[in-house]
Amino acid sequence: MFSQTSEYALRAAVFLAMRAPAPQTAQQISAECRVPADYLFKVLQPLSRSGLLNAQRGKRGGFSLAREASAISILDVIDAVDPLKRIRTCPLGIEQHGTRLCPMHRKLDDAMRLIEDTFRGTRLSDLIRTSGDLVPLCAKPVPIPENVLHA
Repeated sequence: MFSQTSEYALRAAVFLAMRAPAPQTAQQISAECRVPADYLFKVLQPLSRSGLLNAQRGKRGGFSLAREASAISILDVIDAVDPLKRIRTCPLGIEQHGTRLCPMHRKLDDAMRLIEDTFRGTRLSDLIRTSGDLVPLCAKPVPIPENVLHA
């Protein structure tokens, strides 16, 4: 349902949220998120262009979130790299249907709208808050900075 690019972008964004505000190198992100380095650069570029990430060069450089984790939705991340496909016109090209979708395509688009709404309402900060022993991208719990937990 979701592209590998979207999955990798979400992994990188969640990792950066967990490490905020400290910049992380591409090598750190690649290793921790299990994303091939070459592919990671293809993911980080549109995230930076869309204003979700800051890229800082130099000895203490790296990538960091451009906004607080509580201000970035899952949909923001996905839209930056591979937007969800909605059904706007009849996928079969049936002229009589045009922009009026048949019941089947209407239901499929309704489901995609629900996914969009859920992703729009879910922030990166929601994904890293955990009360159990499962932490995104990690085999064991890691401390999350206080400023991220209460953002």
